Amino acid sequence: MQSATIYAIAGALVGALVASAVYHVAVARPALARLRELLDLHDGLIAGGSGNASVRMNALEESAAQWRTSIERLNERVGEIEALAGTDLSRAGFVRYDAFAGSGAELSYALALLNRQGDGVVLTSIYSREDTRTYGKPVAGFKPTVHASSEELEAIERARQPGSAKGAPL
Repeated sequence: MQSATIYAIAGALVGALVASAVYHVAVARPALARLRELLDLHDGLIAGGSGNASVRMNALEESAAQWRTSIERLNERVGEIEALAGTDLSRAGFVRYDAFAGSGAELSYALALLNRQGDGVVLTSIYSREDTRTYGKPVAGFKPTVHASSEELEAIERARQPGSAKGAPL
């Protein structure tokens, strides 16, 4: 009887192995093959047709890190340039006039050189037949800090106009 039990157990074990092999051939193997095809397709899409997805993803991460570094540097540089632009003399106003009756040719002038906040200087050159005199007056917030002539005020106002910051002709 003992041998019959051993044969029964052995038969059950063989049957289980056969069932497992049939299941593997009929179900698991095709599913694994399909999964491998999908993984290859995925790798091909991610890697651009060459290599595998992990290599491509690493390359993309490195590239993104390089771009982040470049963008951070550009942001720093833009900040530096904006700080510098706040102090440049990008606005200019120019007025030619005759300081004295009969001198002719409008050889006297007022030149306002200002930054974006309206700080800077207005230079005035007054021409006469005997000599020429030049004066400089500080300007703050588009207003002269000392008494200014009407020509100097006009030069400051011309510098204040939006076109003067774009290199408009004087």
